[in-house]
Amino acid sequence: MTTVAGIDVGGDRKGCNLVILRGATIVQSIAGAAPEDLLAHCMAHDVVAVGIDAPCVWRGAGGAREAEREMARAGVKAFSTPSRVDALASTSGFYGWMFNGERVYRSLAAAYPVLAAPAYSGGRISFETFPHAITSAILGRKVASAKLKGVQRRQVLAGFGIDTSLLTTIDAVDAALCALAAIHLVEGTTRVFGAAADGYIHVPVNARG
Repeated sequence: MTTVAGIDVGGDRKGCNLVILRGATIVQSIAGAAPEDLLAHCMAHDVVAVGIDAPCVWRGAGGAREAEREMARAGVKAFSTPSRVDALASTSGFYGWMFNGERVYRSLAAAYPVLAAPAYSGGRISFETFPHAITSAILGRKVASAKLKGVQRRQVLAGFGIDTSLLTTIDAVDAALCALAAIHLVEGTTRVFGAAADGYIHVPVNARG
């Protein structure tokens, strides 16, 4: 049975949450990990695909990423990724999680390179996804609500037979959703947004509008 992983990326204080799934079984759930610690866990469990809740690239000179524009046109709200220069210039500290995301992709790169194609064709890869888009795809974008994420996101996981009692925080739930997206990717049931030039975002096929 294929083993996949999902990573919820946080700032330096919170760290990263990693959930590894084999089918509907949670093999491992880790909280507060440093980006550089994740690879060893994925390799130890022979993970094939890793879904990551963080931008795989920064915004380029041409403006907003195509994936984010496409998602907006589809009615799914997506975070607008800044350029790396703008993120570095910010004094708010908000973008710390994005720099940690950069570290996650970098630490996984040798074993789990970012999927640079619209569809999965085999081998170990990582890819960008995010929980709100996953929830919108499964429940329908008119149903999915950020205000109800604590309930709805667990509902999505439970619908696929995943025991959410093992996930004690919303960050762990979000990591599990990213792993669920990885299952869909491997099975060929994802929708892709974006272009090779500025990165793809993969979410489960939207069956409910």
